[in-house]
Amino acid sequence: MGEIRESYLVAARSAVALLGDPAVAAAWEKPSALTEFSVGGLAVHLAHQIVRVADALAAEGAREPVPLLDHYSRSPWVQAGLDHESNVSVRRGGEAAAASGPDALLDRTRALLDELARALPAEPEDRVVHLPWTGWSLRLDDFLLTRVMELVVHSDDLASSVGVETPALPPSVVDPVVELLARLAVHRHGATAVIRALSRTERAPATISAF
Repeated sequence: MGEIRESYLVAARSAVALLGDPAVAAAWEKPSALTEFSVGGLAVHLAHQIVRVADALAAEGAREPVPLLDHYSRSPWVQAGLDHESNVSVRRGGEAAAASGPDALLDRTRALLDELARALPAEPEDRVVHLPWTGWSLRLDDFLLTRVMELVVHSDDLASSVGVETPALPPSVVDPVVELLARLAVHRHGATAVIRALSRTERAPATISAF
């Protein structure tokens, strides 16, 4: 099994463990660290990074895959504000699904992760998956990298929301995420801005956020 597939499963197992932390259930209906997201809604969104992989594996109609950076360039949510329909839809869906409660979410997510742990090693190295919610296709390993990033970022969001330590993850998970975020930051702000932010505080731009 490829490295990114292993990294995805490590990140997903860590996220599921965080979903099972009693602090998450205790704060379920409270506001999260993300604007207009409850803790429960954010937990659903974190779990959805496992759902999305299962959906992609099951989808038909794969086409020529787009490059990874093109995937982000085409996605309206990347530079959209909180009120953009793509972001509103994510929050609305998360809050609706959170109504079933933390135990139901944890049970569903654990079962789905068990299925993926069996399915991913068997997928061909060159597998391409169609993403019906975008209208285009990606190499499976590129798609998994996008989900690893989401799992790492939103695990930090959720941990911060409920006052627990952000899960510690190995370099095999963290390094590809840092590299992807750096590539996206350069794509959005330019190499000079990113270099200055990392090396020259006196000339650093206000932000080099990838999103």
